[in-house]
Amino acid sequence: MRTINKFMEKEGKEKGLVYKNEMAWEIFSKIILKSKPSKIFILVDENTENHCLPYLLKKAGFETIPETIIIPEGEAHKNIATCLNVWETLSDKGADRNSMIINLGGGVVTDLGGFVASTFMRGISFINIPTSLLAMVDASVGGKNGVDLGHKKNQIGVIALPEMVILDTEFLKTLPKEHIVSGIAEMLKHGLIHSKAYWERIKNVDVSDNSAFNNLIWDSIEIKKEIVTKDPLEKNLRKTLNYGHTLGHAIESHFLEASNKNPLLHGEAVAVGLILATYISTEILSFPKETLEEVTHSIFNYFPKQSFTQNDIAAIINLMAFDKKNRNGKVLFVLLEDIGRHKCNCEVNNELIYKAFEYYKNF
Repeated sequence: MRTINKFMEKEGKEKGLVYKNEMAWEIFSKIILKSKPSKIFILVDENTENHCLPYLLKKAGFETIPETIIIPEGEAHKNIATCLNVWETLSDKGADRNSMIINLGGGVVTDLGGFVASTFMRGISFINIPTSLLAMVDASVGGKNGVDLGHKKNQIGVIALPEMVILDTEFLKTLPKEHIVSGIAEMLKHGLIHSKAYWERIKNVDVSDNSAFNNLIWDSIEIKKEIVTKDPLEKNLRKTLNYGHTLGHAIESHFLEASNKNPLLHGEAVAVGLILATYISTEILSFPKETLEEVTHSIFNYFPKQSFTQNDIAAIINLMAFDKKNRNGKVLFVLLEDIGRHKCNCEVNNELIYKAFEYYKNF
């Protein structure tokens, strides 16, 4: 963990660092004083306006209360139409190239807010303050910003780092239980791609043990930060962060667009994708079958089983064609030889995908 003195030595030049709790708010104040933004805007959704904005205003100690921009809550609004409204609001409110946006919310807010900031007037500074577990361990770390194209996940975007990321677990107290569980899916993924040691710690985490859970959150962030630092542009190693997401994103998109389905939270869809990808890993890379059963059982401890018809599976396979990791028309997966041993750019045929769904259904 970097100290405030270390931060001052670097004069705030290193972007994208994650700071936690009281240190985060101290460094936040230093960044505001140093950058002297002409105007500060706080981007929130309808939920974080009510539950998180008062806490931010209390901790930040602004001399002048910033302008608040409110967007609708939910993945369905993570699109260019919402961006257009935010861009127009920034312009109407007199934002210039020295303005700053503070993104206060879950992954939709940090993804969309970072994209808006990175493109308005060719880029203004922004700070991410994730308020959901999912955003803390995934969306707000690593510099990926973007929006969906229809129901196709994250098709439009840029890589740009925030001035800083504030991790304050007090925000988690505002979340319903299902949103905490949704974030755990990404932590389980970190365990699978990183090490058996972290997997053993996260697979049966006691969320009520605040100290232990907070340590796991920070360790999960460190795992992602380590990967992103080594491969910021996703040429190789960073692709491992997509484990379970090739199918998970397609499942999430299908449940958003299908009239007979209730939308899934991101983590709920990824949880299915993790089981499917691990099964496929046993068939292609000889991932240990006893470990597959352990992984599947652990995920079902957190997430209820979803139902898929043959038509659902066909639609999900079609949606995978829009995955950003694809090359030359081929759908490419991240798979595992064992926990912590990954292989990128694996081709998987449709027959095996159907078999994976059959395994999921019958477990």
